[in-house]
Amino acid sequence: MSADGHSTYQPNTSFERWIDARLPLPRLLYDSFVSYPVPRNLNYAYTFGGILMIMLVLQIITGVVLAMHYTAHADLAFESVELIMRDVNYGWLLRYMHAVGASMFFVAVYVHIFRGMYYGSYKDPREVLWILGVIIFLMMMATGFMGYVLPWGQMSFWGATVITNLFSAIPLVGETVVTWLWGGFSVDNPTLNRFYSLHYLLPFMIFGVVILHVWALHVTGQTNPTGVSVKTKQDTVPFTPYATVKDSFALMVFFIVFAYFVFYHPNFLGHPDNYIQADSLKTPAHIVPEWYYLPFYAILRAIPSKLGGVIAMFGSIAVLFVLPWLDTSKVRSAVYRPLYKQFFWILVIVCIMLGWLGSKPAEGGYVIASRVFTAYYFFHFLILLPLLGLYETPTQRPASITESVLGKSGKGGSAAQPVGAAASPETKA
Repeated sequence: MSADGHSTYQPNTSFERWIDARLPLPRLLYDSFVSYPVPRNLNYAYTFGGILMIMLVLQIITGVVLAMHYTAHADLAFESVELIMRDVNYGWLLRYMHAVGASMFFVAVYVHIFRGMYYGSYKDPREVLWILGVIIFLMMMATGFMGYVLPWGQMSFWGATVITNLFSAIPLVGETVVTWLWGGFSVDNPTLNRFYSLHYLLPFMIFGVVILHVWALHVTGQTNPTGVSVKTKQDTVPFTPYATVKDSFALMVFFIVFAYFVFYHPNFLGHPDNYIQADSLKTPAHIVPEWYYLPFYAILRAIPSKLGGVIAMFGSIAVLFVLPWLDTSKVRSAVYRPLYKQFFWILVIVCIMLGWLGSKPAEGGYVIASRVFTAYYFFHFLILLPLLGLYETPTQRPASITESVLGKSGKGGSAAQPVGAAASPETKA
């Protein structure tokens, strides 16, 4: 695809011309993943979008195969998981890839979200792109929660009981919603069946929204570390081989870490109580969700009121939907916003601390600290961001993407080049 949006695909054979005239799928793939122009200064933080796509496909494939051997029944679910581990050929590998893959999926999505916040990827004209990303995140959270229930261990059962009970705090319809989720009056076999069905369905729905997300990205174009818009053809390089090679290298490094956990520490990110079969008469001493929900769990427990906690927890995600309108700064990238950059890293630390506090008992200083960090979380989005846009003085931005890579002289070596920026052949020339 050329910089002006026109396709550059040229069918070489009569069969390709025949297909192109009837179903131009090769043209679509070529324009989207070969000739598509991307900013020449993209760094490795921009590779996590491709990593997420690969991880989603991997989760779907391993999930479908596991579903062939899983039994969604309260009396048989725990044993069926053990059967997969022991008797199914490479069942242990499939299960560990799926379980560890969920954690790695969330690692990648959190990096992807914070990268978007750092480089202002949510700003005009990319609001819809950002909102679709937040919708994907919400669907991921629902899918992951329902999947965690399926092994039907102690933490699965009691986690489902605690989290679904939160909906009872909703006025008027809360109890009805909980009864519908349970399929009865307690977490039991109907609950497991419902969660199994939805856990199987949601990844395919996520894939559909991902297609919309990529479509919106190709309409508006990709951002870059400078936040400066593409102005000339020299500001971009073809997606293949430049972005493809960089994405492939990042994916290999990511999969090395992924493989390390799968083969050496597959249960490191899980909870040992989930290897105990669910028992409705024996409550675990400390009920915690998976690690990727812990920041939101800490926010939930920080509020004394049950309804207030539910509102705060969902509000912490809902605020991301309106982020494009809360940030009033005209400068896109944090690279040129000295104050915002500092507050951004404070927010990252706050989210990490909330995750740590979510894993601790809801008592004493842990609750006080959770309230302090929760207050700062909402302060950052609702008060700090609008004010920063009004009072912050940005630093000088480069005139173009090419200048940020090559410098004003056009010969490279500029200090304006972002760390990790891609070096194209023109850079070396």
